[in-house]
Amino acid sequence: MENRTARMTLLIDPRKKQIFEEICAQQDLTVSQVVRKLIRQYILEHAGNRELPDWLTHTNKEGDDSN
Repeated sequence: MENRTARMTLLIDPRKKQIFEEICAQQDLTVSQVVRKLIRQYILEHAGNRELPDWLTHTNKEGDDSN
């Protein structure tokens, strides 16, 4: 299981942030949920030969990406 104590700060254009937040809300997702999913997808696509932990390579039974 992931440790959810790390914090990431990023700078983004305010207009893009607003649109992103609106889309997340329409899908009943938090911004954090979507960002975690994007990061997970990026890692899986670009890990190359790197060995990845099981918790990263498997989604939970509901299929959401909250883990």
